[in-house]
Amino acid sequence: MDDRLALRIQLFREGGQVRPEAAEFVTAELDALAAEGRTVTEETAGTLTSHLMMALTRLLDGQPIAEFPTDSEITAELAGHPRAVARARAVSARAASELGAPLPDSEINFLGLHLALLDQNSPPRHDMRRNQP
Repeated sequence: MDDRLALRIQLFREGGQVRPEAAEFVTAELDALAAEGRTVTEETAGTLTSHLMMALTRLLDGQPIAEFPTDSEITAELAGHPRAVARARAVSARAASELGAPLPDSEINFLGLHLALLDQNSPPRHDMRRNQP
């Protein structure tokens, strides 16, 4: 994670816009993405960071997250990005386990779009599974 993205998280947290546990959770998720070889910077992950911190904060505060009329279009777009969808579902499962705040399907879809874009903006990763017999 670059310094500008870390500053984004700090400003959201210090400004009281997000709950500390949401900021910590998102920071850990970004660190994991970077460790996997994704380019995690302000440019590539800024909107992902803000969106996920705010969604988790709303859930932790008991606020509902509405379904969006574009959910079917987003689902169709994500059909070509199964890894991003799987990662988004895994993030939701971790949020449920660690924070008690599972993401609703509409948020999983948006997170999947963010992750698909992050993958497109990251260098290709060597997939060890392809080389195994």
